[in-house]
Amino acid sequence: LEPLFPDMRGADWVAPDLYQPAPDAKRFETWEFFWGLVRATGVAAKYATDLGLDAIRERSWGLADQLRGMFGEMDGVHCLDRGPRLCAIVTASVKGWHPQDLVRELRARGINTTGQVGTDAVIDYEQKGVDGSLRVSPHYFNTEQELATLVAALEELLP
Repeated sequence: LEPLFPDMRGADWVAPDLYQPAPDAKRFETWEFFWGLVRATGVAAKYATDLGLDAIRERSWGLADQLRGMFGEMDGVHCLDRGPRLCAIVTASVKGWHPQDLVRELRARGINTTGQVGTDAVIDYEQKGVDGSLRVSPHYFNTEQELATLVAALEELLP
């Protein structure tokens, strides 16, 4: 595998027209190396393992299941998730809203979500008959009140 941008960290310049990539994963590194991020990643990993990965998963999945149930009770919000085992990402179409416009409106209200357009998942969205989706990913640190705040905002925004 060749690095996209070989530099002084990921490759040695061995001749005027030849470089030799590092023999290991360092070949994909660039000159700048952010030690603060490395340290922060270690702290985050320790925090997660101290909490317990199973507990984090169960909490996140539980919040996502609650949100799917809340969406299911709303006229104009259609949950798009399907499958035998659902994760902690909830996707929905919202009547009268383009996903990116809805994301902006929710962000203005202090609610962080993401959106996808049809070209992000052509086959899936075509099968579901939608042109995109609102994506909500509850994390273990979110609260049930935050889910209720999202639902209340959507109820205000529905046509």
